[in-house]
Amino acid sequence: MNYIDSIIQHAEQHCQAHGTRLTVKRKKVLAGLIQSSKALSAYELIDFCKEQCGESIPAMSVYRILSFLEDENLVHKLNLANKYVACAHISCDHTHGVQQFLICRKCSKVKEISIKPTTMGELEETVKDAGFKLIRPQLEMNCLCKDCFAQAA
Repeated sequence: MNYIDSIIQHAEQHCQAHGTRLTVKRKKVLAGLIQSSKALSAYELIDFCKEQCGESIPAMSVYRILSFLEDENLVHKLNLANKYVACAHISCDHTHGVQQFLICRKCSKVKEISIKPTTMGELEETVKDAGFKLIRPQLEMNCLCKDCFAQAA
């Protein structure tokens, strides 16, 4: 079993445990995100499915699939880029902290890291002190990956 098949198998088990199904089309979209080293838009995923699987999936279907995968915490939507990435923790059996996404502004590579609970608590307190309520704690940061940074130097 290869790396992608192993992650898909974990995703299937996750869905079964939550009373949902990871259909063939959902698997194809998830596999596209797992294989990519960068975030992909719905239309880039349509192209992936056409090129890699020989299947045309309508845009509305891809958006519904992405919504399902996001609801199941198998993918994350990056609001800055309006693109999606596979969760880096699909195969893990333990809980994780709040996600922070480092997004290379040059090559669009994405790295998912977790924020320490103490840091998140301090951030939530700062937001509260400013008179706001934090709705969604996901953080996205524009960065340069080490490869692009080395090229720029």
